[in-house]
Amino acid sequence: MSLNIADYPTLALANLPEELRSLPQERLPALCEELRSYLLHSVSRSSGHLASGLGVVELTVALHYVFNTPFDRLIWDVGHQAYPHKILTGRRDRMSSIRQLDGLHPFPWREESEYDTLSVGHSSTSIGAALGMAIAADQEQKNRKVVAVIGDGAITAGMAFEALNHAGDLHKDMLVVLNDNEMSISENVGALNNHLARIMSGSLYSTLREGGKKALEILPPLKELAKRTEEHLKGMVVPGTLFEEFGFNYVGPIDGHDISALTDTLRNMRKLKGPQLLHVMTRKGKGYLPAEQDPIGYHAVPRFDSATTSLPKSPPSSPNFSAIFGNWLCDMAKQCNKLMAITPAMREGSGLVRFSREFPQRYFDVAIAEQHAVTLAAGMAIEGKKPVVAIYSTFLQRAYDQLIHDVALQNLDVLFAIDRAGIVGADGPTHQGAYDLSYMRTVPNMVIMTPADENECRQMLYTGYMHTGPAAVRYPRGSGRGTEINDTMTALEIGKGRQLRQGSKIALLNFGTLLPAAEAAAEALGATLVDMRFVKPLDETLLLELVASHDLLVTVEENAIMGGAGSAVLECLMRHKKPVPVLNLGLPDYFVEQGSQQQIWARLGLDADGIIKAVQDYQQR
Repeated sequence: MSLNIADYPTLALANLPEELRSLPQERLPALCEELRSYLLHSVSRSSGHLASGLGVVELTVALHYVFNTPFDRLIWDVGHQAYPHKILTGRRDRMSSIRQLDGLHPFPWREESEYDTLSVGHSSTSIGAALGMAIAADQEQKNRKVVAVIGDGAITAGMAFEALNHAGDLHKDMLVVLNDNEMSISENVGALNNHLARIMSGSLYSTLREGGKKALEILPPLKELAKRTEEHLKGMVVPGTLFEEFGFNYVGPIDGHDISALTDTLRNMRKLKGPQLLHVMTRKGKGYLPAEQDPIGYHAVPRFDSATTSLPKSPPSSPNFSAIFGNWLCDMAKQCNKLMAITPAMREGSGLVRFSREFPQRYFDVAIAEQHAVTLAAGMAIEGKKPVVAIYSTFLQRAYDQLIHDVALQNLDVLFAIDRAGIVGADGPTHQGAYDLSYMRTVPNMVIMTPADENECRQMLYTGYMHTGPAAVRYPRGSGRGTEINDTMTALEIGKGRQLRQGSKIALLNFGTLLPAAEAAAEALGATLVDMRFVKPLDETLLLELVASHDLLVTVEENAIMGGAGSAVLECLMRHKKPVPVLNLGLPDYFVEQGSQQQIWARLGLDADGIIKAVQDYQQR
């Protein structure tokens, strides 16, 4: 249910940025207060990302107030913080549908709004995209401005630094706003520093700076002295030397919750030429004390009562796969002192909190640097360690070359624990783990396992860890079916599946945790059911036995059909000259939208009813 906009009289006047820009600047503090309240109460009713958005309310208002969006381009990195942006760009009344089936996308999405200039979900893309837009704007000669907003976490990725380096070299007009929210607003972010930011972004300072550079071109020694003097003086009050070396004019840090200072500084910087960087200090969860005190816990929230000081506790359930991995990792580390755990900034999501506390010397969070995570593991493996890379399926895509070149090519002992495989739910198209089976199984030396339940997951992790060479275990978001977990770890025979039900004519070949749906379908169809377990190497012996005694094979997987486990089955049958009908069920050749896992499975025909219907339709053709 939408909130009553009458309760937000100033916000009601700013449904679109052009309406916002018609307000007098003295109304902006009231607007920010109402926008923060609207965001809090909206997300508490619908669920979604909260702390990041609360932290950028003033920044969002200032950017849309100063820049002529959508003509001027505004690019958000990742997009967790873009909820205030959505509220101010005509989507206020639809916020209750965010992250839900057929609702608003969880992140900026180009097809959703002209104000969303870049569809995002993965981090550190904003500066590179902004530079591309700035190059185009320079050629168009329409005085279009380009702004990228990137967080202090996202800027740790190599991709962001590559873009900074290129932008500084090309010297195109663009603004990068560094939203620094990891530390509290320090003493140098106050009235004095806001005053300095206004001066450094003003026309007088800019004119003197650029004019002085030109005057000193003919006197290189004095130019170098002047440069060092400026860096020294700025270094006394600001940490901008690094960005200056990249070729950016650095301004800040400035209080990101001072709407007056933000608008004045941005208005000044809009006039400057060349690459500019504004360092803004914000606080995640600003204005809502529980989120300020626990920004990680309030990063993404379920529905909750905003009047309380805690989030609702989830009812007891079987452990989720991330927890199963985390417990296995700790158990394995006690047995083997060579184990090293690596994650690209996904400690909580990947279930590594306990390990990071119990084995701090063997835990490595490399920040948002997936490529480095994989090559770091390669270096450890070369020296006899046993690295485990805990990574989401959608993020491993970013390290594909390192998977091939640095690990598989050298047949190194690296275990990839691939979380969020298959349908992830509300995070939508950018986060669906739809492609890992397809992109991994083409790589030589890889062993790829798809556990059907919690216990298989634990045993497969052990199997992959004990295997010589690279191995991957891919498992979904959320909990399993409640299968009892055997504490004893036993290595499975590589490349061997297991038959669970004997039927006739039809054989269902299951890969992964869609097994409950496959079981129900097999029962209804009177079909044989097999848990294949391994995508690579495939159990060809079992497969050929099934071909000899069945008229139809049906593969079921939570991966793209193209190139996935079903494709592996087809390739095997063709190699053995067995032209048997095969029906491949899995994820389609389009980007799957957001929605609950159950909703998406039903929509794609991957629940029991969908499998039964697909088989019956196929038989009737």
